[in-house]
Amino acid sequence: MRQLADEEAKVLLASEKIGRLGCVHEGEPYVVPINYVFEDGFIYSHSLPGRKIDALRQKPRACLQVDAIRDDFNWRSAVAFGNFEEIHNPSERGAILGKLLFHFPNLTPVESVIAADAYAPASIVFRIAVDYITGVEEA
Repeated sequence: MRQLADEEAKVLLASEKIGRLGCVHEGEPYVVPINYVFEDGFIYSHSLPGRKIDALRQKPRACLQVDAIRDDFNWRSAVAFGNFEEIHNPSERGAILGKLLFHFPNLTPVESVIAADAYAPASIVFRIAVDYITGVEEA
């Protein structure tokens, strides 16, 4: 195995669309898949209310793990660490939701309606301000 350089890990994070968000809920690790966009040191995503949002609001420290797997002996993995920040400003919410809809044009109809409305109270728009990224590869 080989450690990825910081820039290689960032490229991997930017090239993927689905990652596993790790946080702590009621003292227990909690990991869920999310779709996301990584840009300018931030991981952007959205969600409906639920366990992950409750967890992130209580303990904003989080990580996102992504991988690119070709086969058992050819893969790359990166983990980005940072802090959860909920976005409340309507224009910023709209810009982020626009990025998400651009990268994920096949969101379900319900997600698309929620994501298209930057003012929708049910839609939680957030980012993870990334402090650092680690990565490894097997090749």
